[in-house]
Amino acid sequence: MHGDPVREPGPKLGIVFQNYSLLPWLTVSGNIEIAVRQVFPRMHGDEKVAYIQRYINLVSLTGSEHKKPHELSGGMRQRLSLARTLSMQPEILLLDEPLSALDALTRANLQDEIVRLWEQDQRTVVMITNDVDEAVLMADRIVTLTQGPTATFGEEFIVELPRPRDRTTLNFNEDFKRLRNEVTRYMSHMGEEKRRTRVELLTPLPDISPVAWDSRRRRVVTEEVVVAS
Repeated sequence: MHGDPVREPGPKLGIVFQNYSLLPWLTVSGNIEIAVRQVFPRMHGDEKVAYIQRYINLVSLTGSEHKKPHELSGGMRQRLSLARTLSMQPEILLLDEPLSALDALTRANLQDEIVRLWEQDQRTVVMITNDVDEAVLMADRIVTLTQGPTATFGEEFIVELPRPRDRTTLNFNEDFKRLRNEVTRYMSHMGEEKRRTRVELLTPLPDISPVAWDSRRRRVVTEEVVVAS
């Protein structure tokens, strides 16, 4: 970042995890406050309360300030996780498949929410996803990953679709369909290539049939007798 390698976590990098990672004994406000307290230790009183409320309102959780995570839906928990990270004002936002565990409608709503939040200050967002449509809908640049276990960066695709993007009309957009097909075709080709070149490492299993087992048992007994004598 800015020419320097990043070797440890810090407030300049904000991450939203796949599993929310909320503290269950804290309220919505409390989960955001714990991040604010770490990054802005000099913020106190009404200023901190107003600051936390700003991010609660930002992700449409107004009215849920005193609820705990178990009282929230999956989509609300993910919005809270996003609000907590945004409250740190990180330079780069890292999203680790934050929507993969959500139902289709909640996922679509949060996709729009993330884009809306990004449009306010357009800070850098790096988002991991396994959904090609989601990538084309949200991203400016798609960087594929090659197959593991020694995965590295694969081909890059630039998304030049104009913003704002309307999901209800994208399926009729030829550029959207072309790019989606290109990315899907490339990923499918990588999968086929891996299957073709994969070397199966087979570990032979012992023969446990009754005849083989009895023969092995007699051999062991014989060896014990020889050693004893």
